[in-house]
Amino acid sequence: MSHVIIRLSNEMPRRFVACHSGSSLIEVMLAVVLMAVTALGLMAGQLWTAREAKAMANREQASWIADSVAEVMRSSPSGQSEIRQWSARAATLLPHGDVSVVSEGGVSAARVTWTALRDMPRTEDLIDKPEPCGGADLPSGSSCVVLAFAQ
Repeated sequence: MSHVIIRLSNEMPRRFVACHSGSSLIEVMLAVVLMAVTALGLMAGQLWTAREAKAMANREQASWIADSVAEVMRSSPSGQSEIRQWSARAATLLPHGDVSVVSEGGVSAARVTWTALRDMPRTEDLIDKPEPCGGADLPSGSSCVVLAFAQ
């Protein structure tokens, strides 16, 4: 009968260890770079979301003000004092907010204008360009809401 002796050892052969030294350092550096790029992308997405939320809040406030001005003008056509009050409210709620009422051919329009965010894309860069603000020539960087109503 022959005996087979199997030697079990916990040591790895030296050539295996020598061939793979340093590869974990490169993997760690790549992982750190990947995490940094991902974190920057997430921060940019959060900033864009916050900017869009602020712009949407401004449009919402302007819509409420335009609706209130239209209701005031429908109830009392000579409501100049109320328009001044809403203009003052627009100035406090919106950056450089202003309210005006325009009448043409029996149809009136309540217009609320404000200064848009500075880092918004230029009008020439937009694919879906918004219509002019009720025929008004607004300075660059301004936004508006127009609400038509009949008196």
